[in-house]
Amino acid sequence: MNIFRKRVVQEKSEMKRTLNSMDLTLLGLGSMVGAGIFTFTGVGVALIAGPSLIISIIIAGIAVGLSALIFAEFASRVPSRGGPYGYIYAVFGEFPAWIVGWLLAIEFFTTISIVAKSWSGYFKGLLHLQLPSKLDGSFGHTSGFSIDLIPMLVVTAITVMIFLNTRTVSHLNNTLVVLKFSALIVFAIVGLFYLEPANWSNFAPFGLGSLVGGQSGILPGASMLFIAFIGYETVSTAVDEAENPRRNIPYGVISSLFVAVVFYIIVTLVLTGTVPYYKLNVTNSIAFALAYLGVEWAATYISIIAVITLLSVALTMSYALSRLLYSMSRDGLLPPKLSKISPKNQTPINATLVIGGVSMLIAGFVPMSYLSQFLSLSTLLYLIVLALGLLKLRKDQGMPHPNEFKTPLVPLLPILSIIVNGFLIVHYHTQIWLFLLILLMIAAAFYFIYSYHHSKLENSTN
Repeated sequence: MNIFRKRVVQEKSEMKRTLNSMDLTLLGLGSMVGAGIFTFTGVGVALIAGPSLIISIIIAGIAVGLSALIFAEFASRVPSRGGPYGYIYAVFGEFPAWIVGWLLAIEFFTTISIVAKSWSGYFKGLLHLQLPSKLDGSFGHTSGFSIDLIPMLVVTAITVMIFLNTRTVSHLNNTLVVLKFSALIVFAIVGLFYLEPANWSNFAPFGLGSLVGGQSGILPGASMLFIAFIGYETVSTAVDEAENPRRNIPYGVISSLFVAVVFYIIVTLVLTGTVPYYKLNVTNSIAFALAYLGVEWAATYISIIAVITLLSVALTMSYALSRLLYSMSRDGLLPPKLSKISPKNQTPINATLVIGGVSMLIAGFVPMSYLSQFLSLSTLLYLIVLALGLLKLRKDQGMPHPNEFKTPLVPLLPILSIIVNGFLIVHYHTQIWLFLLILLMIAAAFYFIYSYHHSKLENSTN
């Protein structure tokens, strides 16, 4: 039994190559700029790091940036469908790729659900909507059984959107991203006129925080804010539909991350400079800050735009996840029905339906606090594997060709990425680790029972 057999990179695609470099940049921004900046920033400032959350953002941005440079070389040298799943398949082999594919799927499923919940919070706040407790909270948030109804409906709507063809979804996402950034620009400009330097006087009320297991401080803040940048990897899953993927995929990954980091820094700086940090423990922190300043028109505008545009994150994540499941099905590791393409729209129809159903259940029944930790942990784990993969790629295939992206300072940079991501990992609760381990054990069992025997590489001697 050879569980490390490798897939040969195939650049041929059954889908239409319609996405240019700008589309891919906006795809990455659509995935990254959403619930993190609109929801988690205020909570992070109030409860975890205070104004020093700006340092947490920089640390998280550096950690993600190291991984993004690794992504860029893989995307240029191994333009394989499925993004990181495909990269690991080509470098380490089938079973490691299968596990990374599961970690990616967990990341995407949880992100879709988190965004649906965040959207629900802004929507209810905007309309002052109150639902019965049994329909307004995930299991565990109220006494007895309850569901989070609105997020479930949101996921349903997103699933319908994903059935549109790629070009239509791309145009929709591009429009939503532009609207989203208009709101952030309005906030930054208006907030500049209300800055109070005294709000920064107690810059680090929670200190640096513990290197291991800390719950408050700059370092735990970096661990929490890491999820704010999750999403740039969706660019790499678009390899089947990207024009010139060896060039445009790396460009989309790096450019989208750079823009996102800059905006996160600016927004957090203005947020903490206009409102005392301890008052920002709200899910709609940006709109709250403007209302606190008495600028009601801007607060309303932010809320409306957030309600409209938060969906872009879930939309792009659903898009990326459908392509991941499609790729794993094409390789024989998942049932073949998941690779069925809609004749009309050239989109993976059954994979999209599965995503909608599972995401709806997660959004309806799993509390936000669990989802955010689960999301970060699964992502950090596969990023560590990817850094190891780059070291293996360089060992096996040498340096990139002149027309391929070259990650600088190898092996130092991937080793540094492993160390930084490792420090971020240790801040998650034992029960989150345990649940993830259980899911990965289920994944391993599925592989040995089904995937290994149905793999397209079953008869390979690699």
